[in-house]
Amino acid sequence: MDIVFIIIGLALVLAGAHILTEGSAAIAEKFRISEFIIGLTIVAVGTSMPEFVVSSAAAVQGSSDMAIGNVVGSNIFNVFLILGLCALVSPLPFTKNNIRYDIPFVFIASILFMVVALDTVFGLGDIDRIGRVEGALMFLGYIAVVVWSVRSSKKDEQTVAAEPRMKMWVAVLAVLGGLVALVVGSRLFVDGASAVARALGVSDALIAITLVACGTSLPELASGLVSVVKGQTGMALGNVLGSNLFNILFILGGCSMITPLTLGDIDIIDISMVVLSAVIPFIFAFTFKGRKLDRIEGAAMVLIYIGYVAWLISKVL
Repeated sequence: MDIVFIIIGLALVLAGAHILTEGSAAIAEKFRISEFIIGLTIVAVGTSMPEFVVSSAAAVQGSSDMAIGNVVGSNIFNVFLILGLCALVSPLPFTKNNIRYDIPFVFIASILFMVVALDTVFGLGDIDRIGRVEGALMFLGYIAVVVWSVRSSKKDEQTVAAEPRMKMWVAVLAVLGGLVALVVGSRLFVDGASAVARALGVSDALIAITLVACGTSLPELASGLVSVVKGQTGMALGNVLGSNLFNILFILGGCSMITPLTLGDIDIIDISMVVLSAVIPFIFAFTFKGRKLDRIEGAAMVLIYIGYVAWLISKVL
């Protein structure tokens, strides 16, 4: 039955990603909002709901390893695997705002996460954890970033298609239906994959960073690939950057307000990978073709992710 749940979950995620992308694009056309901003807000928050549900439930149950590991693994997965695969399908162009503001915002959020989580490393405490006050500041930071990004976005940064895709009420239903399919599908996948992993004797920390993180990031993967195939590269990029911001500032911030989150088996290398995932897009924006994540860079990112997962597995063998 666990394998059946995995298959059904994947099918729901793929279908939900297609419906969500179509509905979001229609809303963007109606209100003349750039694809990037739609990806940063509606799509990013929607596709990050699985991470929010899993991490919140883990925080309430006192499982800090699962709550933090889910976000750490998801952010690494989002950049190195999702953006890498999307770039392999079609090069992803960066806008001026992406380079000046959006990518730096994710980098700042990642550095903030490192500082507030690694208390012993930075001499801020005897236990590595995220406290309630730190969580509240992170949570408010997310709200401020989204408000600023929406207000400062330029409508002419990306061309919005002129022809109407669908009526507004249909688009709204498509977004809601797509989100439901994504959340339910990813949940089925996570439950099935986690059950299989535990049956094989894999630790909770490794499950959180790998299987659970990958499972909860399936909506971003499916939505990103569908967006790129449809030529909506701005939405794919906005989805990943927005999801990573949401994961760090909103999810970890909110969860740590519920209960302080200790790192447990999550170490400095795992968190450093989160920071690296925020630096790599900025570096690649100025290499080779310039202001574009091309196929060579995408392949390099995928290989980095494979190497990291191989290293994680080697630690428990």
